Amino acid sequence: MLHVLYLVHDLSDPATSRRVAMLKAGGAAVSLAGFHRDREPAREVAGERPVGLGRTHDGRFAQRLAAIAGANLALGPRFRHVSKPDVIIARNLEMLVFARRLCAQFGGDIPIVYECLDVHRLLLRRDGIGLAMRAAERALGGTAALLITSSPAFLREYFAPRGQIGAPVLLLENKVLELGPVTKTAAQNAPVPGAPWRIGWFGALRCRRSLALLSAFTRRMQGTFEVVLRGRPAYSEFDDFDATVAAEPHMRFEGAYRNPDDLAAIYGTAHFAWAIDFFEEGLNSKWLLPNRLYEGCRHGAVPIGMDGTETGRFLDSHGIGALLAEPSANALTALLGSVDAASYTDHRARVAAKPDNTWICGPADCRALVGRLEGLTRARADDKILEAAA
Repeated sequence: MLHVLYLVHDLSDPATSRRVAMLKAGGAAVSLAGFHRDREPAREVAGERPVGLGRTHDGRFAQRLAAIAGANLALGPRFRHVSKPDVIIARNLEMLVFARRLCAQFGGDIPIVYECLDVHRLLLRRDGIGLAMRAAERALGGTAALLITSSPAFLREYFAPRGQIGAPVLLLENKVLELGPVTKTAAQNAPVPGAPWRIGWFGALRCRRSLALLSAFTRRMQGTFEVVLRGRPAYSEFDDFDATVAAEPHMRFEGAYRNPDDLAAIYGTAHFAWAIDFFEEGLNSKWLLPNRLYEGCRHGAVPIGMDGTETGRFLDSHGIGALLAEPSANALTALLGSVDAASYTDHRARVAAKPDNTWICGPADCRALVGRLEGLTRARADDKILEAAA
């Protein structure tokens, strides 16, 4: 059985438990280690007890550097009970530091996989800090056996033109992991005469501009539209998130949710899913294909995307969703202001008509991922045979 050591920057990120579950469903044994962002460290993630590396804080890069340095000093003792893995997956740039160190600690012949599902804004700066960060990524990822990323735009706009990583690429979109039989979602979010249209903004809530835009739009629509927010707000990105939302007459924050347990319930009550993010406008936010795109469509909500982004290209190529021409209340009013039961039903039917695998990652995908990782170990073994023969 393939043994994977998975190193992550945030054990509490739902993407962590999804990837661990995916690896296990594909037939791999998983050891997990990483930092945590919540007050208390995670005791268990997808059935695995992780090796804790300490706590980091969102948006505080200097603190993260200090935490990385501190964890690096104690790396040996923390992993003394972990058996030698066949493959190491490093999620994000900082985890490549540990991957390289642990690879040497375990014997130096382990394939390293670099998983990059977001391109951090520090990597995109045009000053000395950006140059140093990109140089570090090239140095640390130079020996990676595989690059895993979630959007073709990351390859097209960042990795390929800048020559950051020369490894083969595996595209793993942020699809909803479902390991059991796939069932169609009932039309809970069918329009009700006289009730407001509901936009769901779920997941990582970090975009101040989206909040302002949705606020202006719902006030203009005077109660015919409402916005429900669920998830984890990045409080460092807002002046006062809770007070701002509480003051809005047609917006409300309903707290965190369990992913994937609550996805059907929260998206099932939303007519539209907000799949727009201006957090790193023109850069990462323009290139990503967010979780909420797949989650919303899987559960019958019509996605709202931004024209000129990778999400917009995705929606356009599939002939679904509503595309916002520009980030303004006027444009959003023009896009949604005349929606009625007939037009909405047509929107929803086009989403529902797409094949399940457009949104869902199933057991076959899990086996394919583990098979790709096993191929790395076979390639490494073949290289050793060739070296010995030479």
